[in-house]
Amino acid sequence: MHLKSLLLAVLAFCSAPLFAAEPAPSLENYPLKTCVVSDEPLGSMGDAIKYVHREAGKPDRLVLFCCEGCIEDFKGDPAKFLAKLDAAAKGRAGKKSGANAKDGSKGKS
Repeated sequence: MHLKSLLLAVLAFCSAPLFAAEPAPSLENYPLKTCVVSDEPLGSMGDAIKYVHREAGKPDRLVLFCCEGCIEDFKGDPAKFLAKLDAAAKGRAGKKSGANAKDGSKGKS
């Protein structure tokens, strides 16, 4: 009986990293300088509030808020606010690729 318990404990310990959630993206890659809910500047009410949105079957998402109160509004319609975050990320990526084209580094070998 003890051997079976020990084996299960070792199996659980070794497989835990396989099922661990992916780390949230870093703050330096965050696409907005404002709260996704209120549009207030992040940090305007003290330190920005970090929140990790979890949804089954999807990667965890880091969302920053100006205050704790905005988290409840976000939870009311996360798809709306995540779409806003995604649009900002897409716009930021477009600006970076445009900058590469201007400096001539894109497409040259």
